[in-house]
Amino acid sequence: MSSSAILDAHQTAQALPYLALTQEIEALLQDPTVAVPPRIVQALHGGGSLFVMPAADARVAITKLISFIPTNAQRGLPTIQGDIVVFDVQTGQRIGLLDGPTVTARRTAAVSLLAAQHLAPRRDGPMLIVGAGVQGRAHLEAFHEGLGVQEFWIASRSASSADALVAHARSLGLQAQRVDDPNAALADCPWVVSATPAQEVVLSAPPHSDAFVAAVGAFTPRMVEWSAPVCQHLARTGTLVVDTRDADHEAGDLLQAGIDVAALPTLADVVGQTARWQNAHRPQGGPVFFKSCGWGGWDLAAARCMAQGIAVSSAPQG
Repeated sequence: MSSSAILDAHQTAQALPYLALTQEIEALLQDPTVAVPPRIVQALHGGGSLFVMPAADARVAITKLISFIPTNAQRGLPTIQGDIVVFDVQTGQRIGLLDGPTVTARRTAAVSLLAAQHLAPRRDGPMLIVGAGVQGRAHLEAFHEGLGVQEFWIASRSASSADALVAHARSLGLQAQRVDDPNAALADCPWVVSATPAQEVVLSAPPHSDAFVAAVGAFTPRMVEWSAPVCQHLARTGTLVVDTRDADHEAGDLLQAGIDVAALPTLADVVGQTARWQNAHRPQGGPVFFKSCGWGGWDLAAARCMAQGIAVSSAPQG
């Protein structure tokens, strides 16, 4: 392939429909050619981080280069910025450049969606989204498209941000309302997504007894959204699953609660029905807490999805 697709944020989103991306993530988890070395996280002066995340399979190779500046919200700037470069493994040619924040939002929501497809104890009732930023919006769209969720309760430190996401949901024909106390709302919501800046504990009440929780805001050992007592309660009464083994040293909520993250099953264990998952699964029920920290493999799945779309569009018509 001689040409390179350079996609802006809108084009990147168009290349990554949620259902196709979720299917690609599931396929990647069963692909033995996938190689994802540990990501490099360089601390920056002022509290930010620079992430360098390579990954490859038999067809494509990527490097994701993004910055995370949590204080950018006060500057009116995105907290995540950067790009993903996609290469053809056989020729070494660059075949694509994807908008990093868009990929991060969509693949994270797609990973949560895949986990919910396999793990959610029930499929009815409203979804509580805590954090009305980019990830909150992506999860709203993904769970509506992928699982048909029709009702959303939105909580945010910023009432205007919550109202904006409520308005977006209503523009899609969905039911939505702002809630000012997310801890009180937990008792009524069998779906929960926490996507806050994760600079402090926001959720200190236990979720519904048969809830599915996707906790995506905290992705370093210092970050936290859920209180230690709640995490310990979930470890006793429910099922804890992490996205990858990288969470062993990155899942701030669980690590700060003193939980042995390395003993928990991963999403790959769930998809593959491994012995680790079978041993961890609790048939008596209880809430499911899916802790997502991010992984270069999810970005590789997005690159595969994009490359497949390019291949289809460039195939000769007959």
